[in-house]
Amino acid sequence: MQVTTENKNGSLVIVTEGRVDGSNAPEFQEALKEAIQEGGQKVILDFEHLSYISSAGLRVILMFAKQLRRENISFAACSLIASVKDIFAISGFDKIIPIHESQKEAMAALG
Repeated sequence: MQVTTENKNGSLVIVTEGRVDGSNAPEFQEALKEAIQEGGQKVILDFEHLSYISSAGLRVILMFAKQLRRENISFAACSLIASVKDIFAISGFDKIIPIHESQKEAMAALG
């Protein structure tokens, strides 16, 4: 798993690559925590290169989403591959987190 960040058009874009599961969920959580310390009022989780996410990874995303809401930071996820999109749908995360087809769509939605 690799997490990179980029400031793009006023949004903090967090790109996650590889797999997020029980073995690396703590590192994923720490990477997200460090990323939002960079600031910004809009966060986009770009999962285009995320090949798998387990319940441990979903738990990290849920905690992250709650933290962003507490801090009044707008956020969305984008570019989920079909298998990851299915996991989000089955777990109900697609009802909790705004999901967009592309980074461009997510940026437009966040304003």
